[in-house]
Amino acid sequence: MISLSSCSDDDNDLEPVAMSSCSDGIMNGDETGVDCGGSCDPCNDGDGMMNEDPDFSGTFVQQDHMGRPGINTVLSFDMDGMPSVKDAHNNTIPSEMTAAFQAGFEARLEQYHDVYANLLGLDPATVNYENNILGLDAATLTGYLAADVLEISPDLPTTYFDPGTDADMDGRLLVPDGDEVALTGRTPQDDIIDVSLILLFGGAEGTRFSGQDLDDDGMADLPRLTSDGVGLTATISTDFPYLGSPE
Repeated sequence: MISLSSCSDDDNDLEPVAMSSCSDGIMNGDETGVDCGGSCDPCNDGDGMMNEDPDFSGTFVQQDHMGRPGINTVLSFDMDGMPSVKDAHNNTIPSEMTAAFQAGFEARLEQYHDVYANLLGLDPATVNYENNILGLDAATLTGYLAADVLEISPDLPTTYFDPGTDADMDGRLLVPDGDEVALTGRTPQDDIIDVSLILLFGGAEGTRFSGQDLDDDGMADLPRLTSDGVGLTATISTDFPYLGSPE
């Protein structure tokens, strides 16, 4: 016969306490790694465990922000004998970027338009930046771009630019119809370079400099500045670390 019994207070409903040790296969107690560090033997470098005394000596420098890839390269410029503007931009904290670089970025943007005017045989004074598809003038746009960070909007979809739909059915998808979303972050599927080029050179309809053939001779009469010609072909996962399948 088997008899079962229990205490009336059921051991006060206390959970059993697991005592840590240096051989239980988990990191607990004062350990800094699995069964090492703290009151256990020191952890060894290279065994996947945390080094008890990490070496933080030396000089650490921010190399690139990359909130908006390519912007620094396109709008900053270096001159012989002068400190690197690109390096200075990369080493500046975001809160100080607009004040330090907006004016230079805007001047560079205007220089690009002057270059294209000369190539087209036009008066540079007549070929200037045109407010873009978001209605941003040159100063406002370069102010956004000079601060190399991504704005986040918790109440809107995350996207670098989503033109929405052609709500007014005028055949111009890029022209705002009221349902577009822009500059609220970015997803791995966003074509950051093309969107940036459209904002810089596309004008009010997004197609200002798109390699148009104006005289129907089969040759482009305007430069193609609104695309780098490289499309996203990989399927990117929607979960971290956002990897694409090999191609």
